[in-house]
Amino acid sequence: MVRPARAIAIVIVVLLMIACKPPQPRRYELKGKVVSVDKRGKTVTIAHEAIPGYMEGMTMAFRLKDERGLDTLQAGDSVQATLVIEGYRSWLEELVVVRETVDPAGPVNAGAWVEPKPGDEVPDFQLLNQDAKRIRIHQYRGRALLVTFIYTRCPLPDYCPLMTSYFQRIDDAIAKDPEGYPRTHLLSISVDPAFDTPRVLKAYGAAHAGENGEANFDRWEFASGTADDVKRIAGYFGLQYFPDKDQIVHSLRTALIAPDGKLVKIYRGNEWTPTEVLEEMKRLAPAN
Repeated sequence: MVRPARAIAIVIVVLLMIACKPPQPRRYELKGKVVSVDKRGKTVTIAHEAIPGYMEGMTMAFRLKDERGLDTLQAGDSVQATLVIEGYRSWLEELVVVRETVDPAGPVNAGAWVEPKPGDEVPDFQLLNQDAKRIRIHQYRGRALLVTFIYTRCPLPDYCPLMTSYFQRIDDAIAKDPEGYPRTHLLSISVDPAFDTPRVLKAYGAAHAGENGEANFDRWEFASGTADDVKRIAGYFGLQYFPDKDQIVHSLRTALIAPDGKLVKIYRGNEWTPTEVLEEMKRLAPAN
């Protein structure tokens, strides 16, 4: 016979095991047509049908579990696959491809962009921040500047939400170094200026505040601007994006700029880590 106290202990252990068990990946069937393939960014953009229980039909970029598929996929291919969502990660697996005629008028692959090289001086692009104040890239001279591109309505967990999560972790670490953080700065730029007004960006920034729950826009800004403003800076860093219904199809680019205003590195995709970038920022702008 199990004693009451022991029974309670067993129940608590079982409940803890259940609570600590990681959530199971969600799987959805996806059907659509390939729009473009970005081998450098390791993604394929697909105009897909509605995914029951997850999202309506739209055009989005996806990662493949087996990246060898990027070597065979072409614009115009019809595809069927399983979309797997696991936390901040998502990918396609069990890919089936039907080759069709390529549409020469389709969007240009991101590989066609001519990106700047490390050591190139970044132009003095201008934008509008979350307080509706005009900002310029050169005003951050003297600080290590980390720039990424997002938009607030992005539905894929391993795109904008993941980039924002990474920046939040970096911001938390910087906040703990009162001597070092004046020498660093974070800037998230929206590629959806029509929707992401300063007011929307400020609310978004506040919703993603750090560990203390308070947004510090002096340390981590959110910005957009006119469509041309955004196009110029995004294009410079090799970001490919275009609207599709009420969503923005885009690749991922994060850029680190040295205190002298020169490019240090462009991080493509989402496989970089906050730790490695934070260490590089500290190296560029060490505390006294």
